[in-house]
Amino acid sequence: MPVPHSEGLVARSLLRENAYRAIRDAIVDGTLAPGERLNDNDLVKWLGVSRTPVREALMRLEQAGLVQTKPGRYTIVSPLDVRAVRAAQSVTTAMHELAVREALPNLSADELAAMREANARFAEALRRNDVDAAITADDDFHRIPVTASANDAIRSVLEQFTPVLRRVERLRFSSLSGRSSVAQHDRIIALCEAGDVEGAVAGTRANWQTLVPLLENLTPGM
Repeated sequence: MPVPHSEGLVARSLLRENAYRAIRDAIVDGTLAPGERLNDNDLVKWLGVSRTPVREALMRLEQAGLVQTKPGRYTIVSPLDVRAVRAAQSVTTAMHELAVREALPNLSADELAAMREANARFAEALRRNDVDAAITADDDFHRIPVTASANDAIRSVLEQFTPVLRRVERLRFSSLSGRSSVAQHDRIIALCEAGDVEGAVAGTRANWQTLVPLLENLTPGM
């Protein structure tokens, strides 16, 4: 199993969460490819942790649909399940709509400024064709109303389903189809600033629905 060359990546504190995030991110960014066999010993060596946090991380990843396990036989990175991705897109869209609805009309000037700053980084990353930076900035943008909503249930659902989308969303940000999101973000900010709840919710829905054409062209098992 090919894994990143760095070893001892995970700090001794928060081992369980850090192991989960490290393996999850490697799956999302394609370092660990669909169908790749995951070997406990290799993961232990790469992350610099014991078997326990690795196994717990793999259990969480299986629940999220990113890993498949056959007890006593193998653990692999899940092949792309088109139906699961479409379901994740629907749920994620609904959660972001709810976050905006609950965050407004109380978003602060500082939070709106942070959204503008994140969108500026997003636009610059797209200009440089830096997909990783674009995804980070996009996450930062959408995280602000999610945090402002103070709704733990929204955060929990997004934590589970967003990684499923990120496996394919990289394709959008590596093509011209992602460029429209910059203007959509600007519109969401303007509507939030105006206190237009329904308009901001509709703008958020439209932004997340830009994934739909990409999902229609997915190849199962990629």
